[in-house]
Amino acid sequence: MFYFLCTLKMKIIRTTYLSLGSNLGNKQKTLQIAVEQISEKIGHVTKVSSIYKTKAVGFEGADFFNVCIKVATNLNPENLIKSVLQIETSLGRERLNTSNYHNRSIDIDILLFDDDIIFYNDLKVPHPRMLERKFVLVPLTEIAPNIIHPIIKKTILICLQNCDDNSEIIKVNEKINRPISLFEKYNFIAIEGNIGSGKTSLAHKIGDDYNAKLVLERFADNPFLPKFYKDKERYAFPLEMSFLADRYHQLTDDLAQFDLFKSFIVSDYFIFKSLIFAQITLSKEEYNLYRKMFDIMYKEISKPDIYVYLYQNTDRLLENIKNRGRDYEKNIQPDYLDNIHKGYINFIKTKEHLNTLIIDVTELDFVNNPKDYQSILKQLLHFSK
Repeated sequence: MFYFLCTLKMKIIRTTYLSLGSNLGNKQKTLQIAVEQISEKIGHVTKVSSIYKTKAVGFEGADFFNVCIKVATNLNPENLIKSVLQIETSLGRERLNTSNYHNRSIDIDILLFDDDIIFYNDLKVPHPRMLERKFVLVPLTEIAPNIIHPIIKKTILICLQNCDDNSEIIKVNEKINRPISLFEKYNFIAIEGNIGSGKTSLAHKIGDDYNAKLVLERFADNPFLPKFYKDKERYAFPLEMSFLADRYHQLTDDLAQFDLFKSFIVSDYFIFKSLIFAQITLSKEEYNLYRKMFDIMYKEISKPDIYVYLYQNTDRLLENIKNRGRDYEKNIQPDYLDNIHKGYINFIKTKEHLNTLIIDVTELDFVNNPKDYQSILKQLLHFSK
């Protein structure tokens, strides 16, 4: 089928195959960085071929290192080619105004995009010269021998066998390490933080980008919450008990029903949130009763693989709370937020069995700034305890 470019709000995961080559500098390192950037900016790298060395074709130059990779992406072809060009530029690729071949720090070609046939400006998929190039077909056959070329209607393996390119291609000892994705490292991520810290926004972004099952706190449906902010002493206990019951039922139900169409689970809270807020809002007698109920429920709750705490200073929290404009939050005081933060920190210090990562997001805008968002993802990926 022919693919006509359009802007879609719904993110659909598609499979694309890319060819990467380099013949300048530390070629293996350049290819490794390129694959890592593709993982960050384009999608999950599911397969990486061996590195193959070939002579420069059409000009005098150093030998090329070539690889092919398989990528699961939610980008449409237009945004895919934009991201590819940005990665090439970041790695020193200079595009000369000439049709002649020349040395390249990095060259990334889109070979296939599902089984689509695309003609859009300079983008043509399948790549019009891929069947003529052994340095493309050999690594591509290694990772996708049975994929059918959408025009020729033959497998990539058959295309390689029919290729007239007689140039020498040598597999080298160096290799490219495939970047690990979040859903390969974690099954359950719990994101926590103070009121207004951005935990729900981050959970949404990760869930959207990685096809994760979202477990979101249903605070907006709690009838005691607006009453609590007006009269804390009177409504603290029914509020905390209702939150505890709702969080328990939601976590046990959602975590037990693993969605086969989702990669992993991301929650914008964990059950211990109930205990932290209860310590702040309840009297001693109420808290002791509450704690007995909590301990019974906690034993049955699945624990997250990583517990992420988003820290923001109080001034930034108050600014965020004001900007989102929830009427029942307008009277929240700085000392209340400070007490919540102290409660979280005390909890984190005493729960060493939780795999806890604290991220200071006071100066970050991970919703609108892709670099800030990527910095958080990198911390999640590289974190170990």
